Amino acid sequence: MSAISVDPASLPSVQAALNYVAPMTEKPFNYTYGPPPGMPRTNAVQDPRTVAIHSLRPVERELSLDGEGFAIAHHKSAVADFYDEDELTRVYYPEIEALVMSQTGARRVKVFDHTVRRREWDTQDRVPGVARGPVMRVHNDFTEWSGPQRVRDLMGGEADSLLRRRVAFINVWRPIRGPLLDHPLAVCDARSTNPEDFVGSEQRYEDRNGEIYIVRYNPAHRWFYAPAMRKDEAMLIKCYDSDRTVARFVAHSAFDDPTMQADAPPRESIEIRTIAFFA
Repeated sequence: MSAISVDPASLPSVQAALNYVAPMTEKPFNYTYGPPPGMPRTNAVQDPRTVAIHSLRPVERELSLDGEGFAIAHHKSAVADFYDEDELTRVYYPEIEALVMSQTGARRVKVFDHTVRRREWDTQDRVPGVARGPVMRVHNDFTEWSGPQRVRDLMGGEADSLLRRRVAFINVWRPIRGPLLDHPLAVCDARSTNPEDFVGSEQRYEDRNGEIYIVRYNPAHRWFYAPAMRKDEAMLIKCYDSDRTVARFVAHSAFDDPTMQADAPPRESIEIRTIAFFA
């Protein structure tokens, strides 16, 4: 779990804006569906900051889930159509469970959710009939509270015994069409973040409430991305780990790459959410 062997500042980079959250006194919230009359979708105010986002290509073999909190795996999928829900369940879910087991040494992995994203011009996210778009805010999918709670939600009577051992939530993100040039994914080295950077934000669903972290700006953050990711590459991202001696939360966000060619195809990607259970 040693740090990468070079100074990140020496790596190729782009300067791009990331949407952090501005300081606030009330607890942030976000409706994942049309909010009740008179309520805003969110009370969080964005704090855009221009930062250096470094290419991880020169050091990708040095990255680790327990160190930086993210890693690149070369993984060719047998899926023919990533928009076919049945094929994803039959083929892709088992592939990703095997991939996460091989990358982590977990004794068991469960895929419990996925999101296919396709950027469309002049549309709003989470509108019925419109594809989900890239998430343009710095966030992490689980918190100190919502990680264990999600295990309880999903694992029923097994949850208490599973939570007595190490549990980690790992997202697996990949392009559906590559090389991906439009709105790539930026990830922040977990070693460069502090607990106070992460702000719990209530996620209000129609049937339950969850919680994610949104993130305050910190000039110490070290950002990375994988330029021109291919379909046979997958990025694994640590979103929660009950082991406090390793990377636990990884801030991440899509970003608008100012160096992108004007005719680049709109981003198409899929992210799979998994729970890894350890002995």
